[in-house]
Amino acid sequence: MTLSFLQYFLGVISGGIVGFSLGMFGGGGSILAVPLMVYVVGVPNAHMAIGTSAFAVAANAFTNMISHWRLGNVKWRCAGVYSAAGIVGAFLGSSLGKIVDGKQLLVLFALLMLVVGTLMFRSRGREGDAAAQCTRENAPKVAGYGGLTGAFSGFFGIGGGFLIVPGLMASTGMPIINAIGSSLVAITAFGLTTAFNYTLSGLVDWPLAILFVAGGAVGGIAGSLVARRLAGKNGTLGALFAALIVVVAIYMLYRSVPDFLA
Repeated sequence: MTLSFLQYFLGVISGGIVGFSLGMFGGGGSILAVPLMVYVVGVPNAHMAIGTSAFAVAANAFTNMISHWRLGNVKWRCAGVYSAAGIVGAFLGSSLGKIVDGKQLLVLFALLMLVVGTLMFRSRGREGDAAAQCTRENAPKVAGYGGLTGAFSGFFGIGGGFLIVPGLMASTGMPIINAIGSSLVAITAFGLTTAFNYTLSGLVDWPLAILFVAGGAVGGIAGSLVARRLAGKNGTLGALFAALIVVVAIYMLYRSVPDFLA
């Protein structure tokens, strides 16, 4: 696939937006990356956009994870259990996603975002337990959420942060700022698993992915600093996260439903 200089430049800008979202919310990377790849950069193939964004988001998530780790926001045991279960789910989900029509994927993706955004908004005021950890008692629950989230992540070609953050909060009771930091470990793992599967089918544009990552590294630093400032304001970060999900979902439905029905 050959893109123009303008398209590659838009890829850098789009990467910065995605990186900021990952740093601030620990999610939103792929729910922004896929629409940006398709509607702003102009990648003509939905599966190519999904495969390329999966790698780019995974790489951006890794750089943002380092920032959150330095801020003390990552609970490594929980992130490890969640990620290990999710990798299996991501590989199975991405294998299924490649055989589903790209237009159907975009519509289903948007509908899932609307559901998750609504649920996140309803639980925006929960503070969580800062001392929450993964134990023998809740490990099966954490793994269950991880496997299911990984399957959705792989199927839609997303990092899954907008699912992982509420999944970590629901399975462990941790605050949103810790769920954001810990989710970046799982996003990296899920994204690389999905990207590997799409690479086997030649569905990753590597020059675009690298430029996307470069823009995201800069945006991620700013996003993690903003997240730290908002973490102490009860419900603000969660409400913004939910609003972002719903707005992008509505836009995706607006753009993709006519093509789906055609």
